[in-house]
Amino acid sequence: MMRMKQIKKSLSLIFCMMLIVAMALFTSGCNDKVTETPVEQGTEVTVLGEGSKMFLFTVVDKDGAETFFEIHTDKEIVGDALEELRLLSGEESPYGLFVKSVNGIVADYEVDKTYWAFYVNGEYAMSGVDTTTIEEGTSYMFKVEK
Repeated sequence: MMRMKQIKKSLSLIFCMMLIVAMALFTSGCNDKVTETPVEQGTEVTVLGEGSKMFLFTVVDKDGAETFFEIHTDKEIVGDALEELRLLSGEESPYGLFVKSVNGIVADYEVDKTYWAFYVNGEYAMSGVDTTTIEEGTSYMFKVEK
């Protein structure tokens, strides 16, 4: 009888530990933040534009392939700089610029339920690309999402 209580107690402890580990793994996987991939040594980075301001810009297509840019501009707004370099196009909407194409890649919600998501320093942007001011040391990214 005493041995059975010990076995139940041990099993209960093991089950609780497994539950805690599973919860920790589950909650860490529920983060919507897109981790910014640093541009590693040897990665191809396309340098575009001229101007006193510089920022890093990443395009992630629907297959997860990344294209890196170093943007130079005198523009104040991210969207203006990207449009000037023909990296971005879209349509004006009541909510601002509705981005349809980035780096020549089209995301069409009507066709395949994909859209371009805009990120600032790896976090989902709280403003549109057409209202986001360029800040030194900040990186920007567009990623195809469903």
